[in-house]
Amino acid sequence: MAEFRIAQDLVATDNDKRATALKADYEALGATLARRGVDIEAVTRKVAEFFVAVPSWGVGTGGTRFARFPGTGEPRGIFDKLDDCAVINQLTQATPNVSLHIPWDKADARELKAKGDALGLGFDAMNSNTFSDAPGQSHSYKYGSLSHTDAATRRQAVEHNLECIEIGRAIGSKALTVWVGDGSNFPGQSNFTRSFERYLAAMADIYKALPDDWRIFSEHKMYEPAFYSTVVQDWGTNYLIAQTLGPKAYCLVDLGHHAPNTNIEMIVARLIQFGKLGGFHFNDSKYGDDDLDAGSIDPYRLFLVFNELVDAEHRGVKGFHPAHMIDQSHNVTDPIESLISSANEIRRAYAQALLVDRKALSGYQDDNDALMASETLKRAYRADVEPILAEARRRAGGAIDPIAVYRASGYRRQVAAERPASAAGGGGII
Repeated sequence: MAEFRIAQDLVATDNDKRATALKADYEALGATLARRGVDIEAVTRKVAEFFVAVPSWGVGTGGTRFARFPGTGEPRGIFDKLDDCAVINQLTQATPNVSLHIPWDKADARELKAKGDALGLGFDAMNSNTFSDAPGQSHSYKYGSLSHTDAATRRQAVEHNLECIEIGRAIGSKALTVWVGDGSNFPGQSNFTRSFERYLAAMADIYKALPDDWRIFSEHKMYEPAFYSTVVQDWGTNYLIAQTLGPKAYCLVDLGHHAPNTNIEMIVARLIQFGKLGGFHFNDSKYGDDDLDAGSIDPYRLFLVFNELVDAEHRGVKGFHPAHMIDQSHNVTDPIESLISSANEIRRAYAQALLVDRKALSGYQDDNDALMASETLKRAYRADVEPILAEARRRAGGAIDPIAVYRASGYRRQVAAERPASAAGGGGII
């Protein structure tokens, strides 16, 4: 039996207050969907089985390139982070796995596994960090890591990734995500070809150490921290990496790592088509890699991404099991509330995509009927699927209104009393 950080009777009491209204809303939506030939129970079951991993770093307060303003009751380390992650899963029943970041979350693997087991949490993909320097490391990553001109620095970065794999094996992870900040800020600073060759060679060393049942996810980003060029700048380069490394290598798509107005859903379709979609870092953005809450800026784009995922699911694409993870930075909100909201918005996009009339859409596409094809998508997107989401949470033991229960619980005030206040930070995202 998992430990609960919020009293279950509080969840039950709040659910009892909302149960009558939810039942009426769920039945009304069920009748509406039935007229379309959609079984609401089938959709609810699929939504209840859809999970997204939360990032350990996401429960802390983020920042900008200019400053970081600490939040109240910030976690002091990985074990506090896991407590916060357990609250998110308790209320949403959508986030049973946590994605760790090393060295930020480095701890005894046995203790990590025991803590996760006690809280009913598993561990998703491991995340390495060679984009910043850790205390005491021999070589700096100021001018790159896996693509650095210095062989000893590259070796250090490879060894760090191998350490992440070993920690992951001990706690039950099955994947490694590698994102590097390598790149250049001035024309001529780096030789594009040689730096990419060094990166591929270093990644090949990491790939060789992967257990047979693991996957490695390479992550592209157009710019930042390097602004003139990045070594892994777009999905095409990412695809080349995955193809070069081998069958256990896949591409990870972060929704904030593209140029404005990029057709991300088409990138998703291409990677699915050629068997190299590894997974996602879900967030949202207005101008760049804002790391905002999922669905907070462009929920329709999130829906369109899920439309491609459900299409692949509907077609029975072989070996299709992308990893779903959140990657956000919370500067002005309570991180737990933002992650609760994001988990629900991701499930919302999935539920809406399940409502798309695939047969009708295919017919309109074959007939080149652009208007009706678009309207078919919009009809599914416009559906208020909140009763489905709430009912899926309720049946699994979660909260009908998770943020209301979280606020009523006083959890943030409680941990603020237990955890010393952080000193104000300088520049830096984390």
